[in-house]
Amino acid sequence: MTTVTLAVAAAPAASHAPLVTRALLLRFVTIVGSSLGFYLPLSVVPLVAEAAGSAGAAGLATGALLTASVAGEVATPRLVARFGYRLALTAGLVLLGAPTLVLLAAPDLAVVVAVNLVRGLGFGVTIVAGGALTAALLPEHRRGEGLALVGVVGGVPALVALPFGVWAAERWGAGTVFAITAVATLLSLAAVPGLPRRTDAAGGTHGVLAGLRDAGLVRPAAVFAASTVAIGVLVTFLPLATASASVAAAALLVQPATATAARWVAGRFGDRHGQARLLVPGLLLAAAGLLGVSATGTPAAVVAGAAVFGAGFGVLQNATLALMYSRVRPAGYGTVSAIWNAAYDVGMAVGAAGAGMVAAGAGYPVVFVLAAALLVPALLPARRERRLTA
Repeated sequence: MTTVTLAVAAAPAASHAPLVTRALLLRFVTIVGSSLGFYLPLSVVPLVAEAAGSAGAAGLATGALLTASVAGEVATPRLVARFGYRLALTAGLVLLGAPTLVLLAAPDLAVVVAVNLVRGLGFGVTIVAGGALTAALLPEHRRGEGLALVGVVGGVPALVALPFGVWAAERWGAGTVFAITAVATLLSLAAVPGLPRRTDAAGGTHGVLAGLRDAGLVRPAAVFAASTVAIGVLVTFLPLATASASVAAAALLVQPATATAARWVAGRFGDRHGQARLLVPGLLLAAAGLLGVSATGTPAAVVAGAAVFGAGFGVLQNATLALMYSRVRPAGYGTVSAIWNAAYDVGMAVGAAGAGMVAAGAGYPVVFVLAAALLVPALLPARRERRLTA
């Protein structure tokens, strides 16, 4: 593994370093495994929880998953610093995939929630350890493009796995979905031994609390968090706000598709012209898209709005993460990954919960308009980033 480690350390300095290396291809395998492990049962477990408890049980199960994910994300930088990437990824993938086998029985609600807690912890460890390793494997001068490619590798399985899980559960039963989840996730462990145990990125640690005191990390994270609040609103309430299930399905398919495409464009543009230049346009696109979605009675406006929002969200995903990685030494990659992913999870949870209270009294169109308005304050740190990097 010495050769791989040295190649990783030297990559930023090599002007013509290849973007896709053997180590990155192996990392792609673990990305696909963790994506399938998370998304295949994501909408199926709440159905099992509801059958085992009550209508509120579905939310309890998902809440446990997201809460444990954040806990895992915060703890992982120190875990990687002490034990290295391979052990952290192995632990995360096992915790994410193996517990679904417990659900093959007819579990009660407590078991379902406990399984989701363990799975959430595993996902948090996997996503942060893997994110830090990915950053170390990418040439610095092509990191934006590389992160976009990684987004495609993880995004396509997620796009397919979420609806497939529901479809498969309806036809073959939830147990089949849980078995497929465990097998797909655990099979990806075969790629882990080929990854570097350590790189420069794992040579020390840059704590999450220290990262949160760094304005250069907090500003991009705050911009991204504003957009994750918005997507939490969108994915939670769009199916309820439209009169047609087909319109909601089309919009929720278009949104991640345009986000994935926008990540690729943003990655190439950002590498050449600067990531900070993309923050304001990303926020404006996201806000415009939400305003389009607010016309819930007009199917064309809803689908077009979801597409525009997806483009803005994809731009912000890539630009904020690349910008944050550029501001730390390799020892801080885990911290960046933890803060960025926690912003994703916490923002989505806050958006879904907060909008639920508003929707009860004001209606869904108002919810989407307010979500767009919440993006406006994020223009301040976005504009400051543009000035600082001009």
